[in-house]
Amino acid sequence: MTQSALTQTALILGARGKIGRHFTQAFRAAGWQTKLYTRGTDMNAAAMGCDVIVNGLNPPNYHDWDNLLPAITTQVLEAAKASGAMLLLPGNVYVYGTQKGPWSEETPHRPVARKGRIRAEIEARYKAAAEEGTQVLILRAGDFIDPDSNEDMMGLALLRSLDKGVVTALGAPDVTRAYAYLPDMARAGVMLVEKRATLSAFSDVPFEGLAFSTTELKSRLEALTGRSLKLTRFPWWAMKLASPFWELGREMAEMRYLFDTPHSLSGRRMAELLPEFQPTPMGEVLRRVLARHQGFAAAA
Repeated sequence: MTQSALTQTALILGARGKIGRHFTQAFRAAGWQTKLYTRGTDMNAAAMGCDVIVNGLNPPNYHDWDNLLPAITTQVLEAAKASGAMLLLPGNVYVYGTQKGPWSEETPHRPVARKGRIRAEIEARYKAAAEEGTQVLILRAGDFIDPDSNEDMMGLALLRSLDKGVVTALGAPDVTRAYAYLPDMARAGVMLVEKRATLSAFSDVPFEGLAFSTTELKSRLEALTGRSLKLTRFPWWAMKLASPFWELGREMAEMRYLFDTPHSLSGRRMAELLPEFQPTPMGEVLRRVLARHQGFAAAA
């Protein structure tokens, strides 16, 4: 009998967000029960009886990261300690700075931006908690691709003008960057959690996902739709002008370096742990993304 066949429960923090929604669906599809945490309630009490806590809490639009993320981390670590649940933290690539890739679990943390430093400090606290008895899994990924919403980097930036036949590059168009198709990432997270008895107290697992440049994205979309697309540059100058009055613009501008830094994530560690995992092909991912754009569907 597999662990998923037993009665197991996952507490999902941030269940209404991109991460929370897809992890909830993936756990339920694998036969788990899920509890959806309500902000402002007793997290320790909510975690009691749960086997894993998925930390999908993230302040929207990078709001007040300096204070809110450390506070959330304290709350989550206390809930895991009180309940004995495993912690699953969706990680990002901010901690690596501008080092040459592919980035892996062995790549040192050398952040070059404030948000990268904050994430590195938080991950150090998770690692310390693992040394004190809390099992921790960091599943690290690049920019999310959410097939159900335009609130991802695809919708907000790269394909924001797709209905006008335009693909937008946020950096050098030929720079390769890492992306994670959220249904795949969530599915991999559940599979890893179900093997937690064989995992170490602290596991940092990069999710390889997809890696492509904006130029390649444009070509793949043209092949799928049979339409010619124009490539344009993102107006960072407008972000700079608006940054004193617009928090998201200011916070995005700080991470601009990532759009000019070639990077990908190593799939070696996850292949060792999940040799049976089958990712969704890029063509199918893009078909699902295109379905969000009325009048711009992939050709049959």
